[in-house]
Amino acid sequence: MFNLKPIALVGGTVVCAVGFLLFIPLLVEVIYKTDTWQSYAVPILLYLVVGGSLVITNRNIELRISSKEAFVITVLSWLLFALLCSVPFIYTQSNLSIFDALFESMSGITTTGATVINGLDNLPKGILIWRALLQWLGGIGIVVIALFILPFLRIGGMQLFHLEGDDPYDKFLPKITSVISKIVIIYLILTIVLFGLYYVNGMSLFDAVAHSFTTISTGGFSTHDLSFAYFENHSILLIAIIFMILGSFPFLVLAKTNIKNPFAAFKDHQVKIFLLLLFISICLIYFFAQKYLIGSEIQKIIIISFNTISIISGTGFISENFEGWGNYASTLFLILMFIGGCAGSTTGGIKIFRFQILLKYIAIHLKKMLQPHAVIASHFNGRKIQDSTYESVMIFFFIYILTFAFSALLLSFSGLDFLTCFSASASAISNVGPGLGEIIGPEGNYGSLTSYTKIILIFTMFLGRLEMLTIFVLFLPSFWKN
Repeated sequence: MFNLKPIALVGGTVVCAVGFLLFIPLLVEVIYKTDTWQSYAVPILLYLVVGGSLVITNRNIELRISSKEAFVITVLSWLLFALLCSVPFIYTQSNLSIFDALFESMSGITTTGATVINGLDNLPKGILIWRALLQWLGGIGIVVIALFILPFLRIGGMQLFHLEGDDPYDKFLPKITSVISKIVIIYLILTIVLFGLYYVNGMSLFDAVAHSFTTISTGGFSTHDLSFAYFENHSILLIAIIFMILGSFPFLVLAKTNIKNPFAAFKDHQVKIFLLLLFISICLIYFFAQKYLIGSEIQKIIIISFNTISIISGTGFISENFEGWGNYASTLFLILMFIGGCAGSTTGGIKIFRFQILLKYIAIHLKKMLQPHAVIASHFNGRKIQDSTYESVMIFFFIYILTFAFSALLLSFSGLDFLTCFSASASAISNVGPGLGEIIGPEGNYGSLTSYTKIILIFTMFLGRLEMLTIFVLFLPSFWKN
């Protein structure tokens, strides 16, 4: 039987956390002297009372949970957070419907960056900072889940990133706490440094804060309809490029980077392949797309690099309408959506390491065709790859492609054209944001889509962020049996 008390405690903590977080947009509205601050008062009071009651009544329990309870807590916490965070979008001047509000909230915490809101430039500052804050929290949240929950649950080959050591529970928990603290500190430092660089290079104080949140989290929400094209500043684009790349690196590796070991990140197998892929992609797109751009060669390289890293990292910032760069660029961007960044980063997509594992497995299979009885071992970052890891990765690939295809099929029932269905599904499951086509392309958004379409995309974003199997396992009848 499930122990409901840990679930209630975690749920109460989530509700309280959202209540306290709502003080931030409320304070912003007060600073900018708008009337919208009153819209936050009721949710804050309600969340703190309900959440506080759950925490107080379950505060003395021991948080030892089974793998089944870990699945339930992970999924329900994420879903509950999205539901609670959608309320401000309904009761503020954004005037969104329930489905639109939930879409915006889910897009925020999954760091997808797809939006249904038009007229961002005229929205209250509180709701803009709320959108940015959701992405910042979603970014660090998925890093924690990817490093400390998915490896434990053996999801999609993530067991490769399980913390080393076979310490008992009492020793292992402090170890996890210590690593999480280091990662959070790195995340905060990068955010603060990025804010400073944005501000010094011409962003307003408010824009610098909001975009530092959504850049390091590879989220993609902007405070302007034109996204980064609004700033018309190549130094800002260059800064964003650097920090989107850092957001695509494994944060566990970044936490190990220090004065004594300044190049730790570049020794990681994922990072090497990610940077190589990024370099090749930029070169290919430059070769075909530079003729469509104006400016110096340096400016062209910056623009192409910005949009390329924005897509592969799943950030989704736009500085140019890349659909005008020719079919080749659009096709390559669509492929990059699926690939994503490194495991243990804020990025979405399939992740670099799974392609590395799959290629290693193919190489082993080909060698065994010549030497059937040979024993061939393969390693990843110094760790031997177990057969269970190969199996887990292949299952993930199959489920990922199947989920993407099924989502695109469901979208087609709404009457959308093939390109929109295909790219919307790819963008949602990979947590990228912009799609292709006139409707959801770089110059459009998701606001004109039907409620049915938005529900499909909400669930697809959710599945993509939690790596699908974490959610699908809950639908097995055997999961709920003793």
